[in-house]
Amino acid sequence: MTEAAIPVLTIDGPSGSGKGTISRAVAARLGWHYLDSGALYRAVGVAAGWADLDLDDAGALVRCAFDTDIGFRDSADGEPRVLVNGHDATDELRTETAGAAASAIAAIPEVRSALKERQRVFRQPPGLVADGRDMGTVIFPDAAIKVFLTASAEERAERRYKQLKDKGVSVTLDGLLREILARDARDASRAVAPLRPAEDAVRIDTTGQGIDVVVERVLALVPGRAA
Repeated sequence: MTEAAIPVLTIDGPSGSGKGTISRAVAARLGWHYLDSGALYRAVGVAAGWADLDLDDAGALVRCAFDTDIGFRDSADGEPRVLVNGHDATDELRTETAGAAASAIAAIPEVRSALKERQRVFRQPPGLVADGRDMGTVIFPDAAIKVFLTASAEERAERRYKQLKDKGVSVTLDGLLREILARDARDASRAVAPLRPAEDAVRIDTTGQGIDVVVERVLALVPGRAA
């Protein structure tokens, strides 16, 4: 099967829109590979933090993007784990600090270029579900199916608040809402690959919708899977 013949379903959207949860569920249902593109940027952010790099030092961050060894594996219970330079950094990648670092370095064109091919190698038979912020616009513009998920900032903050509290992380709802709004503005206004729906993307507002409902709506877009 040629690369162009391998189907790709992209799911883009802002932080907290549910794209990670939805994408993993859709990939599992289809039996396709899954790409969490945000994990790559978070991994570089974590590596930069370990090296005590200045997030304003573009040159150092570009070198970090090229040099950081990033791997993925499933744990014994089937949960995806992310290895950064040989260390399991999954929990650290989920912190707000890692998210903020990822957003900052994602605005650097050379970093995005360094990670572009790493993302494209995930396109393998029988197919790929890729989630992120520019999967349908930049990384896989030829994807046959493109989805853009969104939700109100308030609901996204509440989802993130519950997720972090369940993990024992001390956060405030107001603080998370401010961070989400700031990240939305930063991601949407960056010069390179700004957060926006692809012109041919199907937009789905997940506000007030359960995971199963959204998963079925996405699966219905896949040829041969429509109800």
